[in-house]
Amino acid sequence: MAEQITPQIDFTKELSNMFDLEDKVAYIPGGYGGIGEAIAWGLAMRGAKVVVSGRSSEKADKLADNIKEAGFEASGVAVDVKSVAEIKDSVDFVVEKYGKVDILVNSAGIQREEPILEVTEEAYDEVYQVNLKAAMFLAQSCAKYQIDAGEGGRQIHILSVRSQLGLRGRGYSAYCSTKGGMVMLTKQHAMELAPHQITVNGIAPTFTFTEMIRHVMENPEFKATIESRIPLGRIADPKDIVGSTLFFASPAASFITGQILYLDGGITASQ
Repeated sequence: MAEQITPQIDFTKELSNMFDLEDKVAYIPGGYGGIGEAIAWGLAMRGAKVVVSGRSSEKADKLADNIKEAGFEASGVAVDVKSVAEIKDSVDFVVEKYGKVDILVNSAGIQREEPILEVTEEAYDEVYQVNLKAAMFLAQSCAKYQIDAGEGGRQIHILSVRSQLGLRGRGYSAYCSTKGGMVMLTKQHAMELAPHQITVNGIAPTFTFTEMIRHVMENPEFKATIESRIPLGRIADPKDIVGSTLFFASPAASFITGQILYLDGGITASQ
């Protein structure tokens, strides 16, 4: 009889911790925004020590304090992701505070809506710096520590369904092109970091209830159009993004890298 090649699995041991993040350290730039805040809570509740950051140290510290008051471990730090030096300093802070950085969840992002004939260099450059350039150097700074630690790691970027779909009737040149660039950045980083067992994936939501889509909420006709195009019939809630992030961050996703999950209520399946 041929030797069995299916591995013997101790199911009660090996499957019991597939979504356990105990003792992991997660860094969440953009962590006090609508999506980032939900992700920070989700990671903390699965056992991770979380560090949230953004331009406001007050907002970062307030969220961290709220998480700590609930019995979890968290810290806040200020960072302007348009500055590569500040990005590096913020990652250094994470490692100095907790000794490592196992998980990066890059939730930093902005939009400056301008029709194609009105796009300014200043606005385009700002969106590029925050959405794409920052993703590059956040990934680099975390990867250096993850590679040195030799224990693998997770890098997760929050993209957008606009990385695949343009938007009719709106000035989304900067946003769509930078989010599209993040798709290939994710894939390339996945290839370069795979030998170190560091996975790199992206989550691309559709419109999500945050301040970034206030222009949608305040335009009933546009809101109705968006909802009618989403097969599940609704705009996403920040908590909808949490499950996918926990999955990519967890041992359950250890064999997944270079992938983009379109968390979009089915819109990319129908267009």
